[in-house]
Amino acid sequence: MRSPLTPGSPVLVVGAGVTGRAVLAALQPLGVRAELTDDNPTALRSYAADGVAVIDAEAAARRIADYALVVVSPGLPPNAPIPLAAAAAKVPVWGDVELAWRLDQAGHYGPPRRWLVVTGTNGKTTTVSMLQAMLTAGGQDSLLCGNIGDPVLDVLARPSRLLAVELSSFQLFWSESLRPAAGVVLNIAEDHLDWHGSAEHYAAAKAKALTGDVAVAGLDDAWATGLLETAPAPVKVGFRLGAPGPGELGVLDGMLVDRAFGAEPVELAAVDSIPVAGPVGVLDALAAAALARAVGTPAAAIAAALASFRVGRHRAELVEVLDGVAYIDDSKATNPHAAEASIGAYPRVVWIAGGLLKGASVDELVVAVADRLVAAVLIGRDRGLVAEALSRHAPDVPVVQVVAGEDVGVLGTNESVVTRVISKAGAPGDAVMAEAVATARSLARPGDTVLLAPAGASFDQFSGYSQRGDRFADAVRALSDSGR
Repeated sequence: MRSPLTPGSPVLVVGAGVTGRAVLAALQPLGVRAELTDDNPTALRSYAADGVAVIDAEAAARRIADYALVVVSPGLPPNAPIPLAAAAAKVPVWGDVELAWRLDQAGHYGPPRRWLVVTGTNGKTTTVSMLQAMLTAGGQDSLLCGNIGDPVLDVLARPSRLLAVELSSFQLFWSESLRPAAGVVLNIAEDHLDWHGSAEHYAAAKAKALTGDVAVAGLDDAWATGLLETAPAPVKVGFRLGAPGPGELGVLDGMLVDRAFGAEPVELAAVDSIPVAGPVGVLDALAAAALARAVGTPAAAIAAALASFRVGRHRAELVEVLDGVAYIDDSKATNPHAAEASIGAYPRVVWIAGGLLKGASVDELVVAVADRLVAAVLIGRDRGLVAEALSRHAPDVPVVQVVAGEDVGVLGTNESVVTRVISKAGAPGDAVMAEAVATARSLARPGDTVLLAPAGASFDQFSGYSQRGDRFADAVRALSDSGR
């Protein structure tokens, strides 16, 4: 079969954002005839002004059979008009990661790299950052990319032997031929069901990280364990919070221990050296260590990397301690599974939650953390769903919802819910967060933790989880300043 990347082949690039720009730059030296499409006419006009061939999205869908290949941005779901048209016309559809993999393995950028892929519902960024730190400490020539930092396509021109790649379920869905040197599925929980259509389809996308030489998965997670059992990789490695069995990494006598990569158990690092609170930090460190060990990183390098590691922004980040109350920004906890892990790291929590739940249920989350909740302060569009779960499973927990103007909605059967309505003057999300933090302060006592772990996405009120976390930190510091 003729390659769709031969000179002169017509290629449709879908998406005019950062990924689209990276795809166009990668295609340009190949001599293909690339056309760009997007639902945003303004974005297309900007590219056209730079000499890029553009086409209206509806016209591209009608002409789909004229293309040898379609390259999509990862956020485009498979039921969008262009992917559906391409499937009907039997035109291959790749994501930017699939394109990067094929170009890299074909030697377009020198000797092919060994890819180390990290995916899962939660903990991806922390784990891949730990992995990169371990590789660097071990003298391994590696680059960090993917869903963190630069797109993979943007780093391929830089010299390296290894790529530490964070990939989302969207990116993996569009990466059919990816076969990493080692890949890990950290965990699987309900997320992005509106995109994938079902939990099974979501898990199947994640499982593509386990199709290479070494497959790694979290054994304390039933979904991830099932994916490992059926993975085609010749080497399968698990990690767990308990003592490791043969072929596993785990915890023994306060140490991270490797029983997978060597004839004898190897102590890697002390658990108390991990700077991420709670069991989730241990699991992330074990996963990163498994991938690092898969490419020969020595134990001393893993220990050194963990000792100097710093948590990324908005990931269980301590903002301040005021009057004996710790204020923690975990805005990156954008689904119930992540919020459960976050709350589980603290004994008494005033929980700030809400946002866009993306079809996920919060009932299991509330059941799991009810005994840790001092109170709940709810914000965002789906706050009512969280309140209803609290009513069913934690009826004694005080609940306050903070809303802007006419956004007041029905919150279910919990008669103890208090509603605080604020003016919509200025940016409503900013004002809501400021009031939520002030409310949380009134409910907290010394020794408590005020925790922003929303369990939902942020786009109903903020530009992203980073802005939501920044506004939380701003509100906390405003309390600090007023106290002084």
